[in-house]
Amino acid sequence: MAVTNRRSGRRERMAKRAAGPAANPAPPGQPGGRYKPLTDAEMRDIYDTALRLLEHLGMGEVPGRLADVLISAGAVPLDNERISLPPALVKEMIAKAAKTFTFHARDPARSIQVGGDAVHFGTGGAAVQVLDLETHVYRASTLRDLHDFARLQDTLANVSWFTRCCIATDVPDPYDLDVNTAYALLRNTTKPVATAFTLAEHVGPIVEMFDIAAGGKGAFAARPFVKAHISPVISPMRYGEDAVDVTFECLKHNIPVSCITAAQAGATAPATLAGFLAQSLAETLASLVMVNVIKPGHPMVFSNWPLVIDLRTGAFAGGGGEIAVLNAASAQLSNWLGLPSGVAASMTDAKAVDAQYGIEKGITSLAAALAGGNLIYESSGMMASLLGASFEAFILDDEMHSATYRALRGIEVSEQNLGYDAICEAVLGEGHFLGGAQTMAAMERDYFYPALADRDDPKSWQDKGAPDAWERAREKAQKVLATHHPAYLSDPVDAEIRKNFKILL
Repeated sequence: MAVTNRRSGRRERMAKRAAGPAANPAPPGQPGGRYKPLTDAEMRDIYDTALRLLEHLGMGEVPGRLADVLISAGAVPLDNERISLPPALVKEMIAKAAKTFTFHARDPARSIQVGGDAVHFGTGGAAVQVLDLETHVYRASTLRDLHDFARLQDTLANVSWFTRCCIATDVPDPYDLDVNTAYALLRNTTKPVATAFTLAEHVGPIVEMFDIAAGGKGAFAARPFVKAHISPVISPMRYGEDAVDVTFECLKHNIPVSCITAAQAGATAPATLAGFLAQSLAETLASLVMVNVIKPGHPMVFSNWPLVIDLRTGAFAGGGGEIAVLNAASAQLSNWLGLPSGVAASMTDAKAVDAQYGIEKGITSLAAALAGGNLIYESSGMMASLLGASFEAFILDDEMHSATYRALRGIEVSEQNLGYDAICEAVLGEGHFLGGAQTMAAMERDYFYPALADRDDPKSWQDKGAPDAWERAREKAQKVLATHHPAYLSDPVDAEIRKNFKILL
């Protein structure tokens, strides 16, 4: 009888171990900031150089509307038609800027706090190609793909927000494109979402769509659940008129903004990493000054995204040690200034799910997270140097983020965790820790168990047909897309939107 009970107890323990923990041991929002590629003195030198650039070189091609508000706030016109942003003005706007804000979701349980030391992975990008799930080759991305990506990521716990990851190339009209992109976000997820507006005149009508989804006129502005991605500064050191106009409209309608600087080392910014960081910081500060002279304290992600080109060919390079350290340094600088940081990582140049894919995504995303990037864009699903998006990559990247969050959580050193008594017990008792109370508690609390990564022995793996990661991810993506059809817009709300807008799906 005793033997039977022991066997039964062992089976129960094995079953419990196989099932994994009941709770996620390291959810999104883990603290970053332990990796510091720059010293305090180096950050000060970069910041001081950025201030000198803004004061003495200034910003070019400043639209008249923006020039008026900048000059009224203390900016100074220069003889060469550029506008100087003096250090006092820049520092004043940094002080007025939002330091944290809630990135609302339509489902309040999915809202996230942006700023501080919390790290969140999300999406971004404007891929014009998709790695087809069935043919395994690249093709032009479509509106249907955008809907499918939105449905897929809705099931992924480590994607904290969804920005359109591909362009619906089958929708040629810019207004129809902006409308249908926004609609795809509303229909397929209740996470926080982000989009882009081609022209300023598109903002107001699309906010009307958001109001319909939120419950009535003004409801969206009271609790905005969509963020706008805008690039109001064009490298090197000038404003872009269309994007500035979009910024004015977004602030008018209380839309949070990510003001993205996307300079490229050796092309639109210096090839030296320190020089690059100085110029890119200056440009992102120019966006921050613009936002805060228009509307002080408006929610803005300080999105300083250092990008790299292969200087041998001029091609964009999304993976590698340089882009990893640049984005980590950017996050460190933004956090040092106390601003909500946005960086870009996991933009592999690989076209297939292969060793290059894993190396580039792992290095760049981990560095950005360890440095404390609050919002890490492009980190899910992007491939082929941002030209392509992949359903399988979304699945694999979500699991990679789990491992990264676990690394960020670190090691909790306490009397209980040091386990002096447990060590003595094991050594003087059964001679191992398997099945011990401390082991079982740690299993539930401290360990992440991957669903896709293969941990079988070679024979078991071969007996299953020797599947690789690409194959396993493809099967999961196909299953999700076949079964997950959320109805986040009620029939009356959907009908009201369709009555007022040209919805193409």
